Amino acid sequence: MTPRRPLPRWVIDVGLVVLAAADALVDTDLRWPVSLFAGIACAAVLFRRRWPLAVFVSVLPTMLLTDMVVAPTVALYTLAVKTGNRVLLAACVVAGALAAAFPWPPHFTTTPYLVVNLAYVTAWVAAPVLLGQLTRARNELAGRLVEIEEAHDHERRLHAQAVLARERAQIGREMHDVVSHQVSLIAVRAGALMVAAPDAETRDAAHTIRALSVDTLDELRHLVTLLRVSGGRGTDLTPQPTLADLHTLIASSGIPVDVTGALPPDITGATQRAVYRTVQEALTNVRKHAPGATATVELYSSADEFGVAITNTPATRTAVPLPGSGHGLIGLAERAELLDGRMLSGHTSDGGFRVELRLPRR
Repeated sequence: MTPRRPLPRWVIDVGLVVLAAADALVDTDLRWPVSLFAGIACAAVLFRRRWPLAVFVSVLPTMLLTDMVVAPTVALYTLAVKTGNRVLLAACVVAGALAAAFPWPPHFTTTPYLVVNLAYVTAWVAAPVLLGQLTRARNELAGRLVEIEEAHDHERRLHAQAVLARERAQIGREMHDVVSHQVSLIAVRAGALMVAAPDAETRDAAHTIRALSVDTLDELRHLVTLLRVSGGRGTDLTPQPTLADLHTLIASSGIPVDVTGALPPDITGATQRAVYRTVQEALTNVRKHAPGATATVELYSSADEFGVAITNTPATRTAVPLPGSGHGLIGLAERAELLDGRMLSGHTSDGGFRVELRLPRR
């Protein structure tokens, strides 16, 4: 079943203006200046998404002078959807309730009637605010669910890459420790047979065997280099990230990130991958554990060492608990140790978090 497409915003806005105008014609005395305020309130509905507070202020006189309902309700609902400032919303509810409960010009009424009327209009004014806050919470939850799904997909991809890397490294070790050793023995025995063979035909056969064994060893060394992804100068079977990909990673992280500094241009591929993976893991953790935070990526270099530091501010929204392996920072520390470096992490004084990779210049 194909989901129905939502109505365009302009259609909704025009419909609300028409409803507000009809409400004004039915419930409003169109004498001057009441008609002016009613017209301003109806026209202001068109700008409710861009300036919700200003729209509410523009419809407040109609709550004092008329019995209009549509324009004030739309203004209060939109303001509640756009802002999470509870103090501001409470002030708007109080202002709207007072304006609606004590209309102008004033007329004499009994105290019980004033109390009942004030309670009624307060409930009426608070209803669209509560509904708007509910809509805002639903939208934020939907956004968080999308972020959670993206984080899960990213974690699954990282896990698949880690499993593939371990399998390739295991295959490389087996080839190096077992197959290469046996082929080396074949080459040695063939060389010995070349020296000790009693006839030329045997020596030629031994020479052929030795030549094939040497070629096989060269091929095996090449395959082991490809498979051992943890090697300092090795390459992977798929393109590995470099510093040239760092800015693309940061731009696609979905987090406001400031990048400062630079790294030496002559660092090896393994150190470039270590820097890239450190930034990648740190930004992933920011998205998972500090929603709404900003981050700073600082690249630095000195005579003895170079590295990268990723610092994020505290979360501005409540983080939804996400399942994880808990080995991300451990893996970064192990990668740093393979390069004779250090990986430091911990909370900052303002409640944020900092991850730093330090590597020697040699």
